[in-house]
Amino acid sequence: MTRFALEANFDGLVGPTHNYAGLSFGNVASANNANRVSNPREAALQGLAKMKALADLGYAQGVLPPQERPSVALLRTLGFSGNDHAVIREAARTAPAVLGAACSAASMWTANAATVSPSADTADGRVHFTAANLCSKLHRAIEHDTTSRVLRAVFPDEAQFAHHNALPGWPSLGDEGAANHTRFCGAYGERGVEFFVYGRDDLASSVAPRRFPARQTLQASQAIARLHGLADDDVVFAQQHPDAIDAGVFHNDVIAVGNGNVLFCHALAFVDQAAVLATLRDRLAARGTQLEVIEVSAADVSIEDTVGSYLFNSQLLARTAESGGGMRLVVPQECRERPAVWRYLESLVADGGPICELQVFDLRESMRNGGGPACLRLRVVLTEAERKATHTGLWIDDARYAALTGWVTRHYRDRLSVSDLADPALLDECRTALDELTQLLDLGSLYPFQRDV
Repeated sequence: MTRFALEANFDGLVGPTHNYAGLSFGNVASANNANRVSNPREAALQGLAKMKALADLGYAQGVLPPQERPSVALLRTLGFSGNDHAVIREAARTAPAVLGAACSAASMWTANAATVSPSADTADGRVHFTAANLCSKLHRAIEHDTTSRVLRAVFPDEAQFAHHNALPGWPSLGDEGAANHTRFCGAYGERGVEFFVYGRDDLASSVAPRRFPARQTLQASQAIARLHGLADDDVVFAQQHPDAIDAGVFHNDVIAVGNGNVLFCHALAFVDQAAVLATLRDRLAARGTQLEVIEVSAADVSIEDTVGSYLFNSQLLARTAESGGGMRLVVPQECRERPAVWRYLESLVADGGPICELQVFDLRESMRNGGGPACLRLRVVLTEAERKATHTGLWIDDARYAALTGWVTRHYRDRLSVSDLADPALLDECRTALDELTQLLDLGSLYPFQRDV
């Protein structure tokens, strides 16, 4: 008998040091907006507005706290010494790029936080989490320790949840989390098919991008499938098309998104795409479910418009039967601003297929750093018992939204330039804000600075 389960979305709360340091080679938006002045307050409020709107539509919507930045721990590891303010001043003077990495607020993109397998798929019947090592970029490679600590605090019941540390940060095990992972199923509580997309096979010769690096390896994806106790028949591995990576598609979720029995993807998403789709169809059919594929041709939407609009970095959300069923596609404002993309989306909704509603959000601050609606959320399928075992302080409702928007307004700057990262007062502001946040969310002493006092 299939257990009832739902898909919950946990969005990352944008941190107070949100800035445009241009740290992510291969991410076109990040590079194009390097050194612009950011607005951390507006970034956080835009993200919260999306969370609240989706919660109001009846989706299970949670929030995950930002990480402590600047990361004084990183700077000390790299040889800077003295008190915390002295460490920041010296890093700003002698290694400003390193300070930029230590100040990154990229943990807001929780699609990269971890890979999650629901209890219906795993050998031990628990929800499994593996924090991503993100070892391809310094500013992200420092996240996984705190990510693991946060996930353990949010999903604490060991009878329901299993937590795995990040894979070793070796190049052959580069792991970028759920941005390269999708799960297909009939109902959420049924056994599904987990789809892992990698950029390169590090132990064999294969086609590879020439301009930008492939971040996810096949070896990392295979290791996670083993750690999560997934059966071979429940897993499909596919290689991301290297030409897409070279066009700026640094993660699979920039060129494909799936949910339930629907896959929405560009024609340039995967190597040997016809065979990949056939395998997915066969695996779903064996479970009594028909996979519906919406494959967008380059003639309809070019790869340049795909990257510029983040069309596929959208949230594909199941609508209730009372709403008429089908899927709701949550897209960034940039999709409306690109004529070819918006024309395609309007025709998509009109043609009577599985995607029957569009919802547009202004996430400009996040988009300028290279992350849209899908980047901001980590999907976790939960049964009713698992949801009850989840920390209650993270669910978005009217009261939580009001408290968080008030907190952001009190503590966040409305402008932040890269040169402002050298200001030691920013560290003090961030710690004051995060200390209050852990009380607001009832998370206890989550950050090292709270335990070191």
